[in-house]
Amino acid sequence: MKQKAKLAQEQTAHESSSHRRSHRHRISGTGKKVIAVVTVIAAISLVFLYAEKRSYHSYKVLQTSEQEDVVSTQYIEMDGDILRYSPDGVSVVDSSMNTVWNETYTMQNPIADVNGSRAVVADSEGTSLYICDKKGITGTVTTSYSIVKVRVASNGMVAAILNNDEDTWINFYNPDGSLVAENLTKIDDPGYPMDVAVSDNGVMMVTFQYVDGSKTTSYVAFYNYGDVGQNEDDRIVSGYTYENVVIPQVECISESQYIALRDDGFSTYQGNQIPKENKTVNVKQEIVSTFFDTDRIGLVFKNNNKGDQYTMEVYNMSGQLKFRKNFNVAYSTIKMSGGNIIMYNSSQICVMNSRGVQKYMGSVDGTVRDFFKIGWNKYLMVMDSGVSTIKFS
Repeated sequence: MKQKAKLAQEQTAHESSSHRRSHRHRISGTGKKVIAVVTVIAAISLVFLYAEKRSYHSYKVLQTSEQEDVVSTQYIEMDGDILRYSPDGVSVVDSSMNTVWNETYTMQNPIADVNGSRAVVADSEGTSLYICDKKGITGTVTTSYSIVKVRVASNGMVAAILNNDEDTWINFYNPDGSLVAENLTKIDDPGYPMDVAVSDNGVMMVTFQYVDGSKTTSYVAFYNYGDVGQNEDDRIVSGYTYENVVIPQVECISESQYIALRDDGFSTYQGNQIPKENKTVNVKQEIVSTFFDTDRIGLVFKNNNKGDQYTMEVYNMSGQLKFRKNFNVAYSTIKMSGGNIIMYNSSQICVMNSRGVQKYMGSVDGTVRDFFKIGWNKYLMVMDSGVSTIKFS
């Protein structure tokens, strides 16, 4: 019996020791995994920080297409591909300029708008309108009056401002070109439509301008063509009046986020079905340029500093100032492209990231007609001699 008890004690001690060693091994294995994850995160953070801070001093031409008719052809980035349109037709090409599809037409002065993988091309002052996606044409429209402006939502819905010299109309179309609604507007009520934007959920944002006595007044209206707006007058579910303010541009950022770019700053609006004014930022300086993307709004002012011509202020959609930067780039165009701030004139290009860090600044050979980002460190440069795909090095 004593011998059996001794053997039982030894076995219990051995099992306890094995359990402790196994537990230590499990802890050791878990610890190694945690260390590995932390190391990977740290490495990724360092790479990201390096990429954010890195600046380039030259660029490399990856591909050149000299057969492009750059005089009459326009280019817009379209969800990784490129929309190419001219008075003779429209096409989608990939980043290597290989044609995905094309469609011929005849227009005098084509204009276009792109939102994600959807686009609309129309004949300014004409009556032809083409709606398309990355696979081809989805719908065509022949309008009753002259086209002034067109905008497209990311689901293919299209809004168009039309003019017949006496009145203006704002029409709303499905992606197949069928008419959803048409709205007659008068110069005195609610005013002349300056711009329009449209969201995926059937909400259309319009900025009107009219003169009230000696005051120039702007009115921002939200039309809802879904169930929420069916019982409202003219389907207007919300509207805001701004005295002594000019609002030349409005944008739909998402189904619930809108912005109005004013001559004295900007206003943001939130709401999925009934957008409400959320934040207004007023500035005292004269605004010479604006730019934006899904989470940034940029304002540019003249600068009295001899060393820097301009001052840039960049805000988030909540109206918080992210950074202010003085710069000296004699740009003719400034815009957001692929998360970067793009500036260029006929002979120079400049790229900053969304935090204002300058990535590249330099001159180019030839005359620059357009410039935008099409991929990571990959840009399309439209010159008077052809189209080139470049990367910075």
